[in-house]
Amino acid sequence: MARSFLISGPVPALLLALAVAAPPGFVCAQEKPYFVTYSHDLEEPGNLEIETKTALGQPPGSHRYGATASELEYGVRAWWTSELYLDGQATAQDSTIFTGFRLENRFRPLMREHVVNPVLYVEYENISGADKTILEFVGHDGQADLADPNAISRQEHQHEAELKLILSSNLKAWNISENFISEKNLGHEPWEFGYALGAARPLRTLGSGKPCTFCFEKFMAGAEAYGGLGNTDSLTLHDTSHYIAPTVGWQLPFGRLSFSTGFGLTSSSLDRIYRIGWASELPQVGSWFRSNKGGAR
Repeated sequence: MARSFLISGPVPALLLALAVAAPPGFVCAQEKPYFVTYSHDLEEPGNLEIETKTALGQPPGSHRYGATASELEYGVRAWWTSELYLDGQATAQDSTIFTGFRLENRFRPLMREHVVNPVLYVEYENISGADKTILEFVGHDGQADLADPNAISRQEHQHEAELKLILSSNLKAWNISENFISEKNLGHEPWEFGYALGAARPLRTLGSGKPCTFCFEKFMAGAEAYGGLGNTDSLTLHDTSHYIAPTVGWQLPFGRLSFSTGFGLTSSSLDRIYRIGWASELPQVGSWFRSNKGGAR
């Protein structure tokens, strides 16, 4: 059931159709192969990135599931990127459901390259308790939150605000990024905290100068670490989830594939989280809807 959703579900199919219908000038996404961590890379102004991030897992005593976050990322300004996420999941022997949406904005206050490049992140989430995309872990989130049947977990409605401080550095061929996460249900819930750390580099920094698909410079490898840091009521690592996840990205002529396997480090964590991502970029989408001076489209 999960496989059917991930391949033929309406949202991923729509995004795939957009990518296939793109004009010949579309370009490849250049972001790091992170699934949870953010670097200081922002979308080029006017460009639209189409991306899916899929997480596969199985909580103890429950069924396997696949959850996909489908993303539209637009470069509003050189210092401002805005994104829309549409989330859904399918659980074996249960059901396939839409679990909500997220609106995200990232702002880069310092445009020149510095030793440490800060980015401010603001997100609004309107999702149900059945969401299993695991785009971050905060507070005391754990595997038990992923085990309830969809009929029960979808009744929980989460209206949340999320703030992140992203710090990112390019050191020679390496990117090193640190994210500090705070999240709050807009009801009377405490603030929850989490972190994500990432490091990645290309397998080869100098290109061969010839078109190729399997060259070392087309691959980027690294690792992420992420987890929860408790909340304002219980600022402790007790009963929190933590993961270490090797990642690899493969730059193709028509997009980027990313893979990751997350290994749980605590008793609250899933044993494994398998992830696969796909991204492609459409250049200057805004110009498609603007007329040239001569009136032509």
